[in-house]
Amino acid sequence: MMHHDERNIKVAVIGAGYWGKNLVRNFANLGTLSAVCDSDPQACARAAEFAPGVTTCNSFADILSDPAIDAVAIGSPAITHYSFAKEALLASKDVFVEKPLALEVPEGQELIDLAARQGRILMVGHILQYHPAVLKLKELVDSGGLGKIQYVYSNRLNIGKIRSEENILWSFAPHDISVILLLLGEMPVEVSAHGGNYLQSHVADVTLTSLSFAGGVKGHIFVSWLHPFKEQMLVVVGDKKMAVFDDVSKDRKLVLYPHRIDWVERLPVAHKAEGEVVPLEPGEPLKAECAHFLECICTRQTPQTDGAEGLRVLQVLEACQRSLDRKGAPVQLASLIGPTTQLPYFVHETAFVDQPNHIGQGTKIWHFSHVLKNCRIGESCNIGQNVVIGPDVTIGRGCKIQNNISVYKGVTLEDYVFCGPSMVFTNVYNPRAHIARMEEIRPTLVKTGASIGANATIVCSTTIGRYAFVGAGAVVNRDVPDYALVVGNPARQIGWMCECGQRLNTQFICEVCGQAFEMRGKTLQPLNTPADTTEVGNVAAN
Repeated sequence: MMHHDERNIKVAVIGAGYWGKNLVRNFANLGTLSAVCDSDPQACARAAEFAPGVTTCNSFADILSDPAIDAVAIGSPAITHYSFAKEALLASKDVFVEKPLALEVPEGQELIDLAARQGRILMVGHILQYHPAVLKLKELVDSGGLGKIQYVYSNRLNIGKIRSEENILWSFAPHDISVILLLLGEMPVEVSAHGGNYLQSHVADVTLTSLSFAGGVKGHIFVSWLHPFKEQMLVVVGDKKMAVFDDVSKDRKLVLYPHRIDWVERLPVAHKAEGEVVPLEPGEPLKAECAHFLECICTRQTPQTDGAEGLRVLQVLEACQRSLDRKGAPVQLASLIGPTTQLPYFVHETAFVDQPNHIGQGTKIWHFSHVLKNCRIGESCNIGQNVVIGPDVTIGRGCKIQNNISVYKGVTLEDYVFCGPSMVFTNVYNPRAHIARMEEIRPTLVKTGASIGANATIVCSTTIGRYAFVGAGAVVNRDVPDYALVVGNPARQIGWMCECGQRLNTQFICEVCGQAFEMRGKTLQPLNTPADTTEVGNVAAN
């Protein structure tokens, strides 16, 4: 049922092709279609045939500049969703955009923020959330009708419209991800996705995705457009009943199976029961979805599938794609759960960070690196390419670890330590491949401000002093004093270094920053530190 003022809303549909023509049909039937925009003249002609008198054009700019148009419904290819939605929001139009909301999480977040600033409705086309069977299924799950949910899986298979611009995961799986998140009311903590590219080398045609949730529920999503027949099925397994939503079936769309498992002599025995067909309200999901959009425009209520819901689906999709790119390796989502999607640190998509870990704000972890469990990495560190850290390693703030370095268990770096490319830490003194010596790990400590040159080797059980400087290629097998400059194999001391990274003269004075030092016994110590020396040291280390 429509409110009287919903009839006065004017909607423009952007993209009237394969799916967009369904939006044209529904908004026309709801009496609110004002214009259709498509770069293909044939698509415009078909729309005009269906909705006589509707304005058609090939210019999105014309739609946006028309003050009579209140809202746009975007049914164009996925790659255009972000830019079209952004332009429409900037033009103060309410926006309905087909799934996916965007192709990258930051773009999705930007659209949500923009809609909030502009005071506009942003709704995502997750059509199954408007399906009578899914609404009923949600009611059953929430009321405890199925008991404790244990497992959810979906198959969305077809011999179908094969796309070259998006893979099967992005094309089919958003529907199922959206419904599973709706039913469980939580985000997965880990996903993994395996796929096969059969028709085009760069586009996955078949994917199998596994989802793990904090409450112990597991989910699977199997999607393919290389299947002998159409299958759209979602199965929810509870400890009281199992529910099957079969969208291809005409009269058995939602069926409950009250199977039960008894334990006889400590072995599980299944008792099968007849399926009960659940009666459903009639109605076309897309019509209900379009009507909900119009209602939200009138009442300014938040849509059921708003931008935030679209972003959650996008986060899961992006994690699945990351796993697909890594041949099915699991990808953690724990860091994405919460009110913000922005991590306080940066991890490149090819890097792995195991959980639990503590990583400080502003730290960057670059290509192909791996942080193992139970490490603490301070703020503003820069971890280069192909670096392995951990497990159980502590690194202070402001450290720079260049490419191809392993910081093993037993090694501790204090603040502002510089490790040059391909330098080596060891943690076992006399390793043999055939003898396990992990119980014989010897600790190594690198103190604040020290620099270790490229290809140097630090033999375990040594301490590198504050602001010490180890030359490139040196092999350090004994402790290095504070401020000492050491080179060679084995390393020997040849001088002293200032905190700013310059060699001291014979009077122990830095000719660059003016800092003076004096020998006290065998240790070198700074005299009356100038106010800016610490800053110079920090800048040098940064």
